[in-house]
Amino acid sequence: MANGSRQAVWEFFGAELKRRREDAGITQVELGLRVFVSGGYIGQFEQAIRKPQLDVAQRIDEALQTDGIFERLCRKLIDDPRYADYFAKAAELEALATKICEFAPALVPGLLQTAEYARAITLAMNPFAPDEYIEEKVSGRVERSRILRDATRPQYWVILHENVLRIPVGGAAVMAEQLEYVAGLARRRAVLVQVLPYAAGAYPVMTGSLKLMEFEEAPPTAYTEAVYSGNLLDDPAMVTRAQSAYDLMRAAALSPEASLALIDSAAEDFRRCASTT
Repeated sequence: MANGSRQAVWEFFGAELKRRREDAGITQVELGLRVFVSGGYIGQFEQAIRKPQLDVAQRIDEALQTDGIFERLCRKLIDDPRYADYFAKAAELEALATKICEFAPALVPGLLQTAEYARAITLAMNPFAPDEYIEEKVSGRVERSRILRDATRPQYWVILHENVLRIPVGGAAVMAEQLEYVAGLARRRAVLVQVLPYAAGAYPVMTGSLKLMEFEEAPPTAYTEAVYSGNLLDDPAMVTRAQSAYDLMRAAALSPEASLALIDSAAEDFRRCASTT
């Protein structure tokens, strides 16, 4: 489903939710209490600003006695072939965030990936997939990164483990281009980048990646990801723990200036390697 078509259906979802709620004589706050979210969330659903998770859509159907219409719409909308099922909701929230703090243990995060780097990762994970599938996944990565070029782009703070700078994804030329791209974004102050060096030793999040997202009118969330699985956390206690873990890694990381120097050095090494092959 094209992005414009998806947005139109989300807008229909919101308009239909508002109509059904008002027909039932229920306020946003009252409906929020029944489905265990805030009244402000209901208002954002109705304006298609924020998208409900599947379990919330199911509870809305139950509260308004709408025979499963919102569950069916939600299932249709979250089935985006560009993203893994476990990441689709996080991708939706990413576009709404006012601030994103991310930790990447082994790969350049999707928001910072060049097309060639994304293609190399996708091919490594799907060596028998047809070209159409590969390009669909790559286009999803590239489209996500557009939020960093928007006038209303979120503050984006990323910590890269030194692994990210050393693993030659796609070969030396691809890595040189990728690292130069990240360094360029940092120099333009579009992102703030730190590197967690090998010398830092053990760190709090050693089993996967971590993304923290803040929003203008909604509580913060955390997203963690491991192999073929992801977990979106909105419980305040869990989000606070994730934020504390991120703060510890930020304290152990190199300064932005030292990090940029290390990225430049790694890019230069890869560029030199590419020129001799």
